[in-house]
Amino acid sequence: MKPDIVIKKSAEEIIEAAAEYFKNFVADTENKKNIMLSGGNTPKLLFKNIVDCYSSKIGWEKINFWWGDERCVPPTHKDSNYGMAKEYLIDKILIPGKNIFRIRGEADPKIEAQIYGDLMEELLPKHNGIPQYDLVYLGIGEDGHTASIFPDNIELFNSNFNCLTTIHPESKQQRISISGKIINNAKNVFVLITGKNKAKTVEEILNHRQESINYPAALVNPVNGKYIWYLDKEAASLI
Repeated sequence: MKPDIVIKKSAEEIIEAAAEYFKNFVADTENKKNIMLSGGNTPKLLFKNIVDCYSSKIGWEKINFWWGDERCVPPTHKDSNYGMAKEYLIDKILIPGKNIFRIRGEADPKIEAQIYGDLMEELLPKHNGIPQYDLVYLGIGEDGHTASIFPDNIELFNSNFNCLTTIHPESKQQRISISGKIINNAKNVFVLITGKNKAKTVEEILNHRQESINYPAALVNPVNGKYIWYLDKEAASLI
């Protein structure tokens, strides 16, 4: 599935559009929504905008938050994806603690990956026998990685596991990540991309260049619902 492309002049406008969509998305039903968050600077801006503009307009009790990947660090560490979301979103909204499903980055990675994958099997509805999220947020790295699946281990995208362990190729930091089968089974996948440093990677993926065969992000191909890329003008400058 080729993504729908939303291009705005600035990162701020992209965040405003994505935040408004989030607000409308969670308001359209009384059923609980399972939403998978990502880390990074762009999601941080999204969380801040949601809090500033919509915190009192959203029924947070209807939302379960999950994570697409986590660094193997304690939740208080500056690198923790959960820690960032807690600081900029969770601590500022009225969401029940039982609705938060974090990856325990401080735990043994292989054991935690199995536990988190089992939790998906237990608590999420299934589609085609695979746990299904209502909405998955992703980013794309300059190297074409997504979640914590990197080009040097692109085969992990097609793992049969729901959740797995990876290693950042440069820092050698251990990570825990969802697999591609979970990403591509989601009802909705939104990718937030800002900055000129991402422009070449964006162009290569969208135009199916030879280089993109090494990019895990090029394997994102949801079979259900909506697939949207939110790009600022700089990230979209080569398409």
